[in-house]
Amino acid sequence: MKRPTWQKIVGSVIAIALLILILHPFLWILISSFKTEQSLIKFPPTFFADSYTFSQYITVWERIPLLDFLKNTVIFSGGVMVLSVFFDSLAGYAFARIKFKGNKVLFTLVLILMMIPFQVLMIPLFVQIYKFGMLDTYWGLILPRAASPFGIFLMRSFFVGLPKDLEESGRVDGLNEFRIYWHIMLPLCKSSMVTLGIFLLMNNWNDLIYPLMLTSSTEMRTLSAGLAMFVGGRTIEYGATLAAATVSLIPLVAVYAMAQRYFVQGIATSGLK
Repeated sequence: MKRPTWQKIVGSVIAIALLILILHPFLWILISSFKTEQSLIKFPPTFFADSYTFSQYITVWERIPLLDFLKNTVIFSGGVMVLSVFFDSLAGYAFARIKFKGNKVLFTLVLILMMIPFQVLMIPLFVQIYKFGMLDTYWGLILPRAASPFGIFLMRSFFVGLPKDLEESGRVDGLNEFRIYWHIMLPLCKSSMVTLGIFLLMNNWNDLIYPLMLTSSTEMRTLSAGLAMFVGGRTIEYGATLAAATVSLIPLVAVYAMAQRYFVQGIATSGLK
């Protein structure tokens, strides 16, 4: 057996150190969610506690409708993910493979939209959703984010790298553009679609301002808005907040663990051209 060289040993040590550095915040949240409030606020702070309790999770369960918040978050972020991946892939295919007048101008406008902060659009978006009568509804949360500039940019970057012979063979067989997109191109971009879906799911799952702005009743709140209920003007319930944050993180970690292979492949093959 070959002995490991010093380069491999140093690389392994650096990789382990980076892993610990990355996992430290998640482990701290998980362990701290089982601490008492006194252990959380004592100084100097400690990573481990003398005793642990489930009282923080019981408090969260009793104080907020956790299952309703989870259901709203799944419907909101899942609906946005499905619609946005579909429409972004359609637009990305059109910008990458179809030559039409104004293609570059429209795509430039899409790139410009990526640089506009959401705070600039908050008031016009609220007024628009209010006039449509969709405030405090699932459609009012989902439809404004049914497409995203970043998603269009990502999908276009992937479609640009595909061989042109694929669509030419489809046209020879008599397929129209949509059938070429649906039957030939779409099966090839599975990894990029999963990558985009994970990005969209994480961003909308953790978003606070957007759902808080477009909902007014407790029944329509998402998990992020539910976490805000434990943060008051003068006091913060650290234990309950950390427990609710742990519950909110579990579905995202599970989704990423199942889709990790496609996520890494999509980042490697998209090219961002």
